Amino acid sequence: MLNHVIAMDKEINPNTVYTTTESRKLLKISESTLKRLLKKGLIRANKIGRQYRILGKELLRLVSPEVEKRAIKSYLQVKKKVVNTINKW
Repeated sequence: MLNHVIAMDKEINPNTVYTTTESRKLLKISESTLKRLLKKGLIRANKIGRQYRILGKELLRLVSPEVEKRAIKSYLQVKKKVVNTINKW
């Protein structure tokens, strides 16, 4: 599974918290585009005071949606096995 992506000579670390300015530079998008993504909920972020903080895994999810799809598929397979095991009890 993809753990990081190199953007603008910097790695996006899934466990790092980024400001909106850092996020814009990593994604190479404008301020208005980032605001639109935040407003539509395409990037999940936490608001601290009047500023947003974005977890690196959110940026990775945005640029690699196939990774999220694989993770969901894997999770559902494991969940199905667990449910089947529990139902046998």
